[in-house]
Amino acid sequence: MAYQFIIFIAIVQSILFLAHWFLYRTVVSFLALTSPSVTLPLKIVLFLFSISLVGTSLLIFRYPNVLVRVAYILAASWLGFLNFFLLASVSSWIIYIAAHTVSFSLNRKLLACILFGLAIVAGIYGIVNARTTRITNMTIKLHDLPDYWRGKTAVWISDIHLGAVRRYGFAKDIANRIEKLKPDLVFIGGDLFDGGTVDLNGFMEPFSRISAPDGVYFITGNHEEFSDPARYLEAVKQAGITVLNNELVNIKGLQIIGVDYRDSQNRQKYEMILNGIKIKPNLPTILLKHSPTHLDIAHNKGIAFQLSGHTHKGQIFPINFITGLVYHGYDYGFKKFRDLQIYTSSGIGTWGPPMRVGNIPEIVVIKFE
Repeated sequence: MAYQFIIFIAIVQSILFLAHWFLYRTVVSFLALTSPSVTLPLKIVLFLFSISLVGTSLLIFRYPNVLVRVAYILAASWLGFLNFFLLASVSSWIIYIAAHTVSFSLNRKLLACILFGLAIVAGIYGIVNARTTRITNMTIKLHDLPDYWRGKTAVWISDIHLGAVRRYGFAKDIANRIEKLKPDLVFIGGDLFDGGTVDLNGFMEPFSRISAPDGVYFITGNHEEFSDPARYLEAVKQAGITVLNNELVNIKGLQIIGVDYRDSQNRQKYEMILNGIKIKPNLPTILLKHSPTHLDIAHNKGIAFQLSGHTHKGQIFPINFITGLVYHGYDYGFKKFRDLQIYTSSGIGTWGPPMRVGNIPEIVVIKFE
């Protein structure tokens, strides 16, 4: 595992070196920077930025003090800006080559200033957007739904990523907003934490004050399983939240199934889990599954509605195109897979860059009909 981790870090760092080199060459070329008094400091700054993310990511797991957290947030934020600067760089070259091909006179410096200016605006917008959680309302129809549930509501939240960036204040704000909605059920769909050493019980305190008459339920995400998930699950339980670990609960005629992230990623194991759960076909069933994968298995088990997250809808443009391809269009929103209804949330928090462009952070309110 240590060998694989070293290879992974080496690959990531190599990509970052290449990206920063390309950015440097574009800036120098389009802005006609030739003086060593300008290019040398630029090289140094970009080199330090290129190693900042890997360095601070490794440090934050061992030394989660204020100084390291600030350095990590700056490095993660830079990664988001780098994404848009690379888009600006690629666009600059494409437009320049196209203009040169058709013999069109083009001011390269002005072009670069406009595109890089737009990149800065996109990054700033992304930071503001990521901190502005919205409410998404939807209505769901389930077969044979008991009268008790008609008109009642559930809240689905996922991917909060409490840790180095999102702290107690963020947790308190989300919990207070959920409490004001007065839902009958609350589902927390994994990646509640972002890994690393954090004050788990302190972060969970606001969620312990959520009062939902029919319960608050939690399933694991991949970020709870980077290491031993036991300490995360214990903190969730201490907050009075029920952990559904490959099990079913029947709440007044509504079946709720929660599956573990790691187990449900393995197709054969996931199918065995659902086979082992005594699902009553005459009752409506909601499946809580962190990632929107293996939809055919859930469909074949007669599950009516699946709630997922994980994808962040790409979080930052243009990564949404990648998540759309990877998850076959089920990376965000309400969709159907044959008779299976599925809603994939874009989540609330962020991973890596504290930005969102091309999507919104959301709390999903589901009304049963």
